[in-house]
Amino acid sequence: MKRHHLLFLLLFCPILVQAQDIKELSPQQAFMETWSHPKILPDRITLNVTENMAREASVTWRTSADVKEGFMEIAEALSDPMFIQRSVQVEARTQTLDARDVKAAGTRANYHSATVNNLKPNTTYAYRVGDGTLWSEWFQFTTASENETDPFSFLYVGDAQNYILELWSRLIRESFRKAPEARFFIHAGDLVNHAHREQEWHEWFTAGGFIHSMIPAMPTPGNHEYRARTEGNVEDPPILSIQWRAQFNLPPNGPSGLKETAYFFDYQNTRFVSLNSNRSLGSQARWLDKVLKDHGKEWVVITYHHPMYSAASDRDNDQLRKAWKPIFDKYGVDLVLQGHDHSYARGHTEPINVPEGVNMMDKAGTMYVVSISGGKMYEIGGNWEELGAIKDRTGEKTQLFQVITIEDKKLIYESYTPLGELYDAFELHKTEGGPNKLVERSSELIPERIFSGNN
Repeated sequence: MKRHHLLFLLLFCPILVQAQDIKELSPQQAFMETWSHPKILPDRITLNVTENMAREASVTWRTSADVKEGFMEIAEALSDPMFIQRSVQVEARTQTLDARDVKAAGTRANYHSATVNNLKPNTTYAYRVGDGTLWSEWFQFTTASENETDPFSFLYVGDAQNYILELWSRLIRESFRKAPEARFFIHAGDLVNHAHREQEWHEWFTAGGFIHSMIPAMPTPGNHEYRARTEGNVEDPPILSIQWRAQFNLPPNGPSGLKETAYFFDYQNTRFVSLNSNRSLGSQARWLDKVLKDHGKEWVVITYHHPMYSAASDRDNDQLRKAWKPIFDKYGVDLVLQGHDHSYARGHTEPINVPEGVNMMDKAGTMYVVSISGGKMYEIGGNWEELGAIKDRTGEKTQLFQVITIEDKKLIYESYTPLGELYDAFELHKTEGGPNKLVERSSELIPERIFSGNN
């Protein structure tokens, strides 16, 4: 196409360009395999959520197998650069992951994991990692407050999965620019496309860069985190990504057999739960019932991969709905964050056990969100009304990230495009003895992006 023809399309036909299949716009590039090989310097430095975010911090990183030990140095951050003289050193647990027999992985590396305790609440710390001689740069993070009513924000994205380095990078970097004070980052599954493929994990870590090192990750596994150890072998059962437990160090409080994929932690006045929608739905329902019983927090936020109510056609997850929705309803789960359907849908169920005489015009039960952050897109679909839910907002062929803020008895949800446009926004307000009040912010939003003609 000649240059002036392309310029005409970009200036006068924006909808046509936006609606094209991403494969036509950006063929997936091939990257050199050697980019992903580990070296003696630390890489993939990742903060992880912990059971006690006010008092603990956990970091993981990778080196070549030549590096036999690792250390984390940490100090309370000060404006004076001499804070480094007050740092303490924590020895890491080192494990070797030899994946040379897995064609998609093909590497041997050492993964290091260090956890530090007895930190001060609501305090900014600086840390670095290394082998005692070769060190990373210093990174900073802030611990949770022990005052439960203090406001805080966190980020949430759906599937990165495809075109990770090419396109997801701009999305996650824009999310950091929009919410640099976010206290952790929810990744709702399908972080990569092929569970064991080392190059894709390298793209994920490279795309996020220092963001992974400064904002703790709360990942939940998607179906693409489960693949046969030998790609393409249908007789080989799918297993969790061989890199998952080595490169993430997550709370080990989940049900048997699902540790570090199903887990929970409390952040100030909110209980956060990751469920594994790929495995053992029934046993997780029983575990979740115990996790939500008498938890004593104001809010409950749950994340998992496969949606309760699908955002695309012919992708219904009936077994998941039967297993988990009764538990969500029983305990009044406030917000559910999901991925998988590569489009956007947000809606709610009606409250149950409502006191007599309550006006239901602006009330909501559980709010469900399906979102997409990577470059692979599906048309919007799914009839929520037939399943007893109300769909409030939809979108397709649009990369999105979400900033969620909790201010005591108010939850503020905002969804943004990579251009920083406000695509969706609402608030949930706690009421005395009744369901959440839903406040829509429709007047602030750009128009819905729907190209398929379905809704």
